[in-house]
Parts: sequence; C-alpha cells; structure tokens
Amino acid sequence: MNILLVASAFNSLTQRVYAELSDLGHRVDVVLASQGDDQVRAAAHELRPELVVAPMLRTALPEDVWREHTCLIVHPGPPGDRGPSSLDWAVAERAAQWGVTVLQAEAAMDAGAVWAAEPFPVTPVGKSDLYRGEVSDAAVTAVRTAVRRYAEGAYKPRPQTDASISVVWRDVFRQERRRIDWERDDTETVLRKLRGADSQPGVRDELLGREVFLHGGHPEDLLRGRPGDLLARRAGGVCRATRDGAVWIPELRPRKNSGDPAPFRRPAASVLAAWEPGLRLPESDAPLELPPERRTWTDIRYRQRGDVGFLAFSFPGGAMSTDQCRRLLAAYRFALSRPTRVLVLGGARGFFSNGIHLNVVEAAPDPAEESWTNLLAMDDLVEAVLRTTDRLVVAALAGNAAAGGVMLALAADEVWCRTGAVLNPHYRRMGLYGSEFWTYSLPRRVGPEHARRLTTEALPVSAASAERTGLVDRLVAAAPGDFAPEVERLAAGLAAAPGLDLRIADKAAARAADERERPLAAHREAELARMHAIFFDPGAPYHALRSAFVRKTPSGSPRPLSAPAGDAR
Repeated sequence: MNILLVASAFNSLTQRVYAELSDLGHRVDVVLASQGDDQVRAAAHELRPELVVAPMLRTALPEDVWREHTCLIVHPGPPGDRGPSSLDWAVAERAAQWGVTVLQAEAAMDAGAVWAAEPFPVTPVGKSDLYRGEVSDAAVTAVRTAVRRYAEGAYKPRPQTDASISVVWRDVFRQERRRIDWERDDTETVLRKLRGADSQPGVRDELLGREVFLHGGHPEDLLRGRPGDLLARRAGGVCRATRDGAVWIPELRPRKNSGDPAPFRRPAASVLAAWEPGLRLPESDAPLELPPERRTWTDIRYRQRGDVGFLAFSFPGGAMSTDQCRRLLAAYRFALSRPTRVLVLGGARGFFSNGIHLNVVEAAPDPAEESWTNLLAMDDLVEAVLRTTDRLVVAALAGNAAAGGVMLALAADEVWCRTGAVLNPHYRRMGLYGSEFWTYSLPRRVGPEHARRLTTEALPVSAASAERTGLVDRLVAAAPGDFAPEVERLAAGLAAAPGLDLRIADKAAARAADERERPLAAHREAELARMHAIFFDPGAPYHALRSAFVRKTPSGSPRPLSAPAGDAR
C-alpha cells in the first residue's frame, strides 16, 4: 500500500515504523505535523495515501484529513486509556504492565475504534529508555497488525463503547506532580520522579539560585549529605543528597529565562561550572571494574567472564562528547590489557552511540573548534578498535545507532544487533561528509554502491534490513531486558569456538593487507580534510542544522532526498 506517516517529529519510533513498513513492501512517505496543518493536507492531497499512520503525534490531525482518509493513531496506553501523558502516568503509578493501542482518528482525543493493541511490561528504567525499548516493540507489533487487518479488509475495529473496554481519562502530567521535595522524598521516590521525565520534559528544580530541569536519575549507595545538597561529580554528572541517600543526575537543562545562553540538555557538571566557575565539587571516582554489589552510577564499566571481556558504556541520548570519547578510549585500552579472546562493546540496553555530542558542541565558546576536537577524539576511539588484531571485537547494539556511532560499531569484527534497533549510517541530515573511517568500514561491509545509497539517501535502516545487506552480522531476537544475558551467552560460545585462533590470525592478516593497499591514516586524512572545511566555514549548513537540532526548532523535511548545500554526498 501507499502509506503516509504523520508525526510531530521524525523520532526513534517514527523511524522504526518507517523502516519496518518499508521492509514489508509498502511505499512509505513522511510529513511532519510540526510544519503545520497545511503541510499535512498538502501531503495527503499530493500522495493520496491508502492509509495514514501517526506513530507520534502531539497535535490533532486536521479534520478534513481524517474524514477523507483512514488515519490510525498510535497511543502509548492500553485500550480505553486517554490523554496526552499516558506513559508518564504509567511510570508514576508504578504500573506493572501497560500497553500500546492503535486506534482510528476521530474528533474526540484517543476515542476512536481500536484496530490493534499490544501489552508490554513497565521495566523500572527511564521513560525514554522504556519508550525506545518495550514501548517501541509493542507499538511496531500493533502497527503491523493494524496495517495487515486494514489491508485484508475484513476486520471491524472495536469501538471504545465496547463493554470490555474501560475508558479512563488521564490529564496532562504537569510539573507540579513531578516536583521533588528533597527534605521529605525518599531516594526511590526521587528516582521515580527523575526517571519519569528523564528525556522530556525533565524535572523543574532550582540549583545555585537558578531554575533548571533535571534529566536522568541513578542511585548512589555510599555518599550522604544534607537533603538537596550537591555532594560530588563524576563523568559529567552530579550527585545530590536525598532524605535517606543520594542520586546521580547526569544532565541539566537551564530554563530559557535562566540567563544561560545554552538552554538545552548537557552534562550537569558543565552547566553548574558555567554558572559558578568557583564551584568545587569533589570528584568521586568509580572503579572501571565496579563490584556487582555496588549500587552507584558510572557511564563506563568493564567486567570479565572467562575468555570474554565486556566493556559497557551508556551515554545519555547516545551522544559522545570529547571527554566521553577519551574516557572510553582509556577504558578500551585497559580492556586490551586483559587476557581475553573476545571483547564485547556496548551497553545492556538503550542507545549504542549517535556520534559526537552536538549539545556540548553548541554550548562551547567556539563550536567549530569543539566539533573538531570531539571528532578527533571519536576518530581515535574508532581507530583503536580497527587496529585491534589480537582478539575478536564484537559490537553489541542493544538499541539505536547513528552517524559516527554506526561507524564505531562497524569497526568491530562482528556486529550483533537487537531486532528492534534502528540504524542511521549517514551524516547528511547534519550537513556533514562524515568521518570515523566510514570510507573504509562501510564499503568493506556492504560494497561501494550500497554504501553510496546509504549515505546519500539518508534514511533509517531496520535491524532486519541491516542484516540482509551485511551491515549487521547477527540479529538478537530478545526483549530489551533480555538482550545483555543473551549476548553474554553468545559471546561465551564464540570464545569457545574451536576455530577462533585461526579467525584471529586471518583477521590480522586481512588488516595488514588492507593497510598495504590504503593505510587507515590515508582514510582519516581525507575524511578529516572534508570535515575541517565544513566545521570552520561559518556559512556551512552544518552550523544552522546543528543549532536547529539542539534547540529543537524546525529545520525541514525528515527525508532529505537532495544533498544540503556544500555537502558533496
């Protein structure tokens, strides 16, 4: 069928629905509702879709569109649930199970007939992690079911007047409900409030006399202090005392009226340092090999099971700043010093990596210089993986990856990917040529012609499609919470394989042959020359696109079918 996706943003779920419906053979187009009702009407008139699907919509569809076309709305709540903050309520009320409903658009919000519904467990993780994991899995299953039922033509959607459906309206989950009372709330309550708002909208609070939004929350088992006090810093985050313990807060977002020129999310310690340069929070280091009984937060960890090393990293939003790249490279070098035959890279769940940290770049005194410094640090990390020849390296993608994050994965010998992940192996939507040795790794994986298509079409790729084209070696069909143990099982089997020593030797020989044909240094030099020219050109589209992305201002179509000015790819 011809299907039109209408979404408020081309977010992770919209991308996954786009990629998976395309895999099924449907012709899928996208229009952003944020561009206005007239754009939605124009797209519906021009494309004449057989079906309209709205994977993520913050505003109502124009009435004339849903009257003229069958429009299916993806609602992150069980049948009968209504309101704009369904998932927030599920987290706040500690629901054990929730659901996703695909319903038909009509005048009343979330009141249309039900085409499909799928339950999911509410795992105790951040709301954004839950959304990209369990919610996304359930939503895609429900969308596929609804689209199939619509195409077959025999299914009659179930009206919400059905006696089996209990209708409940849940109002907007406002900041008043999220407010933390540092004197009275215990640690678990604070964590639940932080996790329920970790990506959007954050928890409004006050630090150093300024209003700020807190993003993300993790427990701390040792540090203690007066409730509300800042206790320490670690990996860019800050630790704050609760009534009966403490929590780590990785990121802060200044309010737009706070006087901060960079009112967007970035590492918490850097925000506070910009406000009060003399602030001296003690550094609370955590060992790389953190004992399993410790209940504290760190963004990089290493552990070993027999002949397998696991280097886990988890950065908010998947972005990797200069500091994060350098610390991960140091941890990688540490992992190489350990006697293992297989080294697995990647976190237990959530993003793998999305490349350089555009928010940190945008907040820097000189964004061009910070872009360059961050990219060099990312290149150093990727090069270290590419030059590893004494063991097999596995990139385990529990979640999405994009741009340089995909190239970090492709530097490994094998790429294992959870079936629900989405890959964006391109740079064009940010007006960039790309680096991280993509001119070596990507054609080596998929061939020159397909590499050209991936980087020029700049569209999301499903895990299944990535596996079919050689971008991914193994699909791991596991729920988000089951991915890490399944990877550990598979890695143990790889380390015990009888032909592993021969594989490692062959790998070293192949790397030497590639080096003779064209050294990695030549790839790096050529890529960086292109990137340097873009970064240090004030008129390059990258700067406007980066600022629009970070500050969440409209910047055009989600489908950039022609290259931005100044970008040869």
